[in-house]
Amino acid sequence: MRSGWLLRDGDVVCALEMTDTFGERTKGLIGREGCEGALHLPGVRAVHTAGMRFPLDVAFLSGDLVVVRIVRLPPWRMALPRRGVRSVLQTEAGALERWGVQVADQLDIREVR
Repeated sequence: MRSGWLLRDGDVVCALEMTDTFGERTKGLIGREGCEGALHLPGVRAVHTAGMRFPLDVAFLSGDLVVVRIVRLPPWRMALPRRGVRSVLQTEAGALERWGVQVADQLDIREVR
C-alpha cells in the first residue's frame, strides 16, 4: 500500500492509505481495530462491512474525485454500486463529518514519496 494525503480545496483533510492490488482492495479495513485516516480503494464501486470491527463512513467518488454519495455502514451491512462511481474512500464512522467532507466536494490525493 502507498501512503499520502487527502486534500479538499488545497487543505489536508487526513492521512491516506492507497491500495495497489486486488487483494488490498478486497480486504479494505477488515480485521483492523480502527483507522486513523482514510483508505482509498480505486476501481471499487460497492462496499460491505462483513467482518468489520467498527462502523464505517464510506464516500463514493467519481473518476475526478468528486464526492457522489456518503453512507454510514455498521458491521455486516452492504452499500450497492451507484452510477458514476469509480472509487471509494473508507474511514471510521463520524470522521467524514468531523473533517467537513460533504457530497459534491472536490477531493484530491497527494502521494508521499
